[in-house]
Amino acid sequence: MEPLSTYLITITGLVQGVGFRPFIYRLAKRHALNGWVQNTNENVLIGLNATPMQLRSFIEAIREEAPPAAGIRSLVWKKAEDKKYSGFRIIESRDVSDRITEVSPDIAVCGDCLRDMEEQPHRIDYPFLNCTNCGPRFTIIRDLPYDRSQTTMSGFRMCPLCETEYNDPGDRRFHAQPVACNSCGPHYELTAGGRIIREFPEILVQVSAMIDGGKIIAVKGMGGFHIACDALNEKSVARLRASKRREHKPFAVMFRDLEAVREYACPGKDEEKILTSWRRPIVILREKKALAWSVSTGFRTIGAMLPYMPFHYLLFKKLETPVIVLTSGNLAEEPIIIGDKEAMGILGPVTDGILTYNREVYNRTDDSVVMLADARPVIIRRSRGFVPTPVSLSLDVNGIFACGAELVNCFCVGRGNLAIMSQHIGDLKNFETYAFYRESISRFLKLFRVNPSLVVHDLHPDYLSTRYAQTMDRPAIAVQHHHAHIASVLAEHRLEEKVIGVSFDGTGYGTDGHIWGSEFMVCDLSGFERKSHFRYMPMPGGDLVTAEPWRMALSYLYHIYHAGVMSLDLKMFTGLDKKKVKLVQDMLERNINCPLTSGSGRLFDAVSALLNICPISGFHAEAPMRLENILDTGEKGHYEFLGGASIDFEPMFRQILDEMRAGTDPSVIAARFHNTIVRVILSTVEVIRNETGIHLVALSGGTFQNRYLLEKTTEGLRVADFSVFTNTAVPVNDGGIALGQLAVAGRIREPGLLG
Repeated sequence: MEPLSTYLITITGLVQGVGFRPFIYRLAKRHALNGWVQNTNENVLIGLNATPMQLRSFIEAIREEAPPAAGIRSLVWKKAEDKKYSGFRIIESRDVSDRITEVSPDIAVCGDCLRDMEEQPHRIDYPFLNCTNCGPRFTIIRDLPYDRSQTTMSGFRMCPLCETEYNDPGDRRFHAQPVACNSCGPHYELTAGGRIIREFPEILVQVSAMIDGGKIIAVKGMGGFHIACDALNEKSVARLRASKRREHKPFAVMFRDLEAVREYACPGKDEEKILTSWRRPIVILREKKALAWSVSTGFRTIGAMLPYMPFHYLLFKKLETPVIVLTSGNLAEEPIIIGDKEAMGILGPVTDGILTYNREVYNRTDDSVVMLADARPVIIRRSRGFVPTPVSLSLDVNGIFACGAELVNCFCVGRGNLAIMSQHIGDLKNFETYAFYRESISRFLKLFRVNPSLVVHDLHPDYLSTRYAQTMDRPAIAVQHHHAHIASVLAEHRLEEKVIGVSFDGTGYGTDGHIWGSEFMVCDLSGFERKSHFRYMPMPGGDLVTAEPWRMALSYLYHIYHAGVMSLDLKMFTGLDKKKVKLVQDMLERNINCPLTSGSGRLFDAVSALLNICPISGFHAEAPMRLENILDTGEKGHYEFLGGASIDFEPMFRQILDEMRAGTDPSVIAARFHNTIVRVILSTVEVIRNETGIHLVALSGGTFQNRYLLEKTTEGLRVADFSVFTNTAVPVNDGGIALGQLAVAGRIREPGLLG
C-alpha cells in the first residue's frame, strides 16, 4: 500500500458562500480522509493525509461534484510538512493577506429547501429558508471572509435547532451563514389599508387577494423592492405604468412555473435552461399568447422570469393568476429602492400596500436580463445572480479602477488578473443614481480590498463618471468609448492579436470631437485605427434627437432633398407641431445646434421615425426596438448604399421613400433595412480583411442587442470564413464598457508603455 503523505490543497475561485467547505467535509468523510478545510479571505485551504492515489481520487471528485454555483478557478496541491491528523474538521476562517477570494452572487432557492418548506416543522412556509447551496449572498455581505458576522444576518441569533444544524457536518445547512427558521430568522410585515399585519399566513392571504383583486403591491425582494400586480389585468398594469412614470418601456413578469411560461411564450430548450438556472434572470422570449397590453406595449416579446425566493413560491400557491408584473421598485430612472422607510415614502403613495421584512439589503441589485442569440446567452443587464463573479483576464489589472460609461453604467475594479464588475447602476443622469454609483464604488473598494493606483475613464469630458475620476486624485487614463467596447470583447476572450472591431451604438465621444457610433476599427488593447464609419449627420437639437427620433429622420431627408423635404407628405409629420418642424428645418439650414454624429443608433431612429413607427420615443432605444419588433423575418431583400471610409445611405433612403409611396408594408421595409446594415458590415469588414489580412472580427455596442442584426451578421461573417467574437460575460451595451477600459489600462500600464 502506498504511504500516507501530508498535502496542502489551495483552491481559488467562487468557493465561498456556495457550500464549498461542507462539500469538502462530506467528500473527505466519504473518502475516509483525515485533515481540515478552512476559508481565508483569498482562497479555500485543505490539509490532508492521503496516499497519492487517494489524493488523485479526491481531487477528481472535487472537480466533478462541486456545488452548482461554485466556480473553481485554480486547484493546486503540494506536499507539506508531515503531520498526522485525526478525523476531518472545518476550522475557523481567517485573514491571511490583503488578497481576496470571490464573493458568491445571490442564488435562487434550491429544490431541497422548497421540500423543507413543506416538511420541516420549524420551516413550514418559512419565506427565508436557505442552505449552503442557495439563498442571499452578495446582497447581504458587508465584508470578507464570508461569515454570518460579516452579513446583515448578524443581528439574528440562531435558535438551538438552527445552531445544531449549522454545526452538524452531516446537515445541508452546515456552516450556511444565513441559516434561519420561523423561530429565529427575519419576518415579513405588510402595511395596507391602514393596518399592519405581522402574521405570515394572513400576509399571504391578503397579498394574494389584493393582487388577484387588481391592487398594486410593493414587495421587498432579494436586492431591493419590486412593484407587483396581476399581469393579466390591463387596468392594474396601466395604473402601475402611470404611477411609475414609465410610459412605454416593457415590464418584466414572473410566471408561476415553466408550464405557465410555455402557455404565454415560446421558450426553446436553451432558454428554458437559462430560466431555470440558479441565476434566475429575466429572459427575453418570443410572445405566444398576449398578457395585458400594457405589460409589453405592443412588443412581440415577453421579459419572463421564474420564482427565485421562497416567498415567490408561497405567493403563487395562493394566487389565482399564473403571472404577475414584477418590476423594479423605483420611480422613473432612479435606482431600485432598498430602505423600508424610503419605500414607505416613495412607493407608498403609488401602491396599495407595502410588504417589507426586517433584514437589511446591503448591496442593491436589479434582476438581470438575458436573451438568447446565435444559440448563446447575451447579457443585457448584469446584476443579481451574476455579480460579483469576476472575469478572468490574461493581464495584470491589479489596483486599476474603471469608471464605466454614462448610460447603463457598471464600474469595474481590478484584483490581480480578475476584473470584478459592479452590479447594474443605471444612467448617471440624476442625483440619486450618481449617489448609488459613489456608494457602490466605496463598498466594492472596501469589500475587495482595492486601493486604486490608476483610474481609467471615458474620453467624454462631461460624463459624471469622468468627473468622478477627476475627484479620485490618482493617475488617470482616458479611453475612447468604442475602443473600450471592442476591448471588452478582447479581454473576456483573451485575444492578444489585432482584430477588426465593429462597434455600433448610439453615442460615444470621438477623438475628432464628434459623436461616434458606427465604427469599423483595426485594434488591439494597445490602440485602434478607425477604418470606416457611417457618414456624419447633424443632430438638430443635440441630445433631443434621442427623445424625438423624427429629428434624425428630418436630418437625413434634408441632406438629400434640402428645402423640398416638406413636400414629401410623410405621415411622420402628421402628429407633430408644424412650427417645431419648421424650427428644426431652420436649424439644419443654418447649422445651429447641430452636432455631428455617425451613430448607428441614430440611423435606426431615423428609419423608425420615417416609417411612423416611433417618431417620439418614450424610453431609451425605443425607436430601434420597435423597428426590430415589426420586421418580417422571412424577407431577404435589401437596399443600396455607398461604401468607403464614410458610408452613405442616401440610395437607401430614396428607395425606402419609393417603397413607402408604393404602399410596401413597413414590416418588409424594416427587414430590408436590417438586411442592408448586415450587408454594410459584411462588405466593409471584407475590404478591411483584404487590406490587412485580419480574419478575426469583434462585435460590440448596444446596437447588437438587436437579436436579428446580431444573428444575421454573425451568420454572414462565418459563411465568409471570419472568426466572430462578441460579449458573453458582460453586456454588449455600455454596461460592458468598464471591462474594456480596465483591460486597455492594464495593457498601457505594462512596463515601458505608460509614459
